[in-house]
Amino acid sequence: MASNDGQYEVLWPRSPRQVQLKPLARRLDTLEGKTIAQLWDFVFRGDEVYAALEEGLKERYPNIRWVSYKEFGNTHGGEEREVVAALPRRFKELKVDAAISGMGA
Repeated sequence: MASNDGQYEVLWPRSPRQVQLKPLARRLDTLEGKTIAQLWDFVFRGDEVYAALEEGLKERYPNIRWVSYKEFGNTHGGEEREVVAALPRRFKELKVDAAISGMGA
């Protein structure tokens, strides 16, 4: 029978890093004249949030252009893998400069 001296063997719960960090994309200097994609997981009121963002940002950047989340599909549903995999191609086709991804709760 093992003695109970208050010490226990443990394992470190983290594995070695599998993915190397990559530098972040350069930030836009302005949103004026840019095309912004909306991505949504269809979980929490994104339709309302994006409507408010469009309205508010249009005041500051009159020439901003939006590509609706409806163009891309659900980023967290049964077709999530396909939707996300298609984003680079779709962004290029639609000349997207930046994206906002939301919402989740």
